[in-house]
Amino acid sequence: MLDKPTGDWRAERREAARAEILRVAGQLAREHGLAGLSLRDLARRLGMAAPSLYSYFESKNALYDAMFTEGWQTLLDLPQPDPDPDLRTSLRRSTHAYVRWALEDPVRYQLLNQRTIPGFEPSPEAYAVAQRAYEHMMAPLRALVDVTQEDLDLLTALVGGLINQQIANEPGGTRWVGLVDDAMDLYAQWLRARATTTPAA
Repeated sequence: MLDKPTGDWRAERREAARAEILRVAGQLAREHGLAGLSLRDLARRLGMAAPSLYSYFESKNALYDAMFTEGWQTLLDLPQPDPDPDLRTSLRRSTHAYVRWALEDPVRYQLLNQRTIPGFEPSPEAYAVAQRAYEHMMAPLRALVDVTQEDLDLLTALVGGLINQQIANEPGGTRWVGLVDDAMDLYAQWLRARATTTPAA
């Protein structure tokens, strides 16, 4: 068997190192909060000199950008719930899947959905992954109903509000996310009512 070309080996080693840096950065962010993530602490945890981190990420914001991209990719990798022709059932299933994903890592959720880091904005490339994840989660609803952007904005506000309240006021509990089914039933009812009262173009 021929050895891999040197360039491939080096690229794989670099990608493995980047993945390990991101993994440990996530650990530290969960321990100290996103804003409390220190590159010096990160390097120490990794057993490397702090300047060596800049060989993999040119700045702290570049590290956040990679974490942002990786975070949304985990949502893209989630399998879609089984499709259901009933609007309420479909909304419930897809929303529960999203809520479970959000609450399994609240710090990741905050990075992706809240502006908790002063001065950080995702790059266009990272934001494109977020947009794909958004469309991934909205696909079951779009398959059943002709929705407007305002309809989708209301849905994200409802679901995001429940998640934010849960994380802020009762971490690990169910007080707010336990209202998901009721919220989705109300939203489905509102969608149907709007569809019957909207004048034809």
